[in-house]
Amino acid sequence: MSRTVWLKADSDVGDWETRRRRITAGLEAGVDWVLVDESDVEKVRELGQVNVAAFSNGDVHVMEAEDEAESDADATIVGKDGEGDGTVDLPTDFSGSADLSTLRRNGTAPDGGYVRIFDEDYEAFAEAVAEEADYTIVIGDDWQIIPLENLIARVGDDTDLITGVQTAEDARTAYETLELGADGVLLDTDDVDEIRKTVEVRDEAGREQVEMEYATVTAIEQTGSADRVCIDTGNLMDHDEGMLIGSMARGLFFVHAETAESPYVASRPFRVNAGAVHAYVRTPDGGTKYLSELQSGDEVQIVDESGHTREAIVGRAKIEKRPMFRVQAETAEGDRIETLLQNAETIKVHTREGRTAVTDLEAGDEILVHYEDTATHFGEKIEESIIEK
Repeated sequence: MSRTVWLKADSDVGDWETRRRRITAGLEAGVDWVLVDESDVEKVRELGQVNVAAFSNGDVHVMEAEDEAESDADATIVGKDGEGDGTVDLPTDFSGSADLSTLRRNGTAPDGGYVRIFDEDYEAFAEAVAEEADYTIVIGDDWQIIPLENLIARVGDDTDLITGVQTAEDARTAYETLELGADGVLLDTDDVDEIRKTVEVRDEAGREQVEMEYATVTAIEQTGSADRVCIDTGNLMDHDEGMLIGSMARGLFFVHAETAESPYVASRPFRVNAGAVHAYVRTPDGGTKYLSELQSGDEVQIVDESGHTREAIVGRAKIEKRPMFRVQAETAEGDRIETLLQNAETIKVHTREGRTAVTDLEAGDEILVHYEDTATHFGEKIEESIIEK
């Protein structure tokens, strides 16, 4: 599931200068949506590129055609200053199955509804709104978790469920509730650090956790020169991070980023010296690409020793002829996997003893790998019998 962060920046937040500072912080942090009043849509467009949702005049239940105004917003949200936030009372006969056909104006429905959860009736009202809306934004005042659990369980996949939060930890809870989590959060804060942390929580929630295991090195030998690829990314990597590289897509070796200092070469924490042009690198979608195919702007997957992943943008793929090692290993499943790595002390893999230069590897060492008993075709996993030598 792809999670989103919406940033609340309507007139409730304060004057335009206050809203502008909040929106600018959100743009710099990488929020997905900004929620504003209709009158601010063009102002947001001038600040930067982001999806803009706008509160529409009128309420969730009663919307007159004459209230309709053309808006350049990417999504129109109803419910503020109406039934959605309690400004207008719910119908006395409301029983959780209200007729929401009046959501439509001139035959066109707004994109989303905004509902504050005051009690069980408003929870049921939000559920009814979700049947009509692409986006259902719910705000819990005195209680949050139980209504959110109920709505996650009931509304299905036809709407994006967005829940109001004020901190990154609130967002983490929302993304993890009932293990499924909300599709997004509506963040209401001026704290720049909290906005940034919430975006980081969003990114963590959408990332894959890959299985890592140790394979036993069965052979390591010098070969001739080959065309070697350094993957230089637009991201700095930590000491325990690298990429998954291999000659066989089913078995990829963990190769450390060049974060370590040496007497001869400065650290380059944006780089992984990945191997020969024929080899695979794992990508964020769980597929693979040939190293020879990589170019500026492509995405590759960064992984740490525990299998936590994140995305990186390729800045360049640097190809040069270099002497190589062939590294062969046997997995716990009894499968043979291998790769070609440059013959140099700066190329590090991970063994039971920690970071190890490829030049120090010996048969019998246990080396960290990611293994999947599947074949690939054009980088996509397939169920197929395949022999690789």
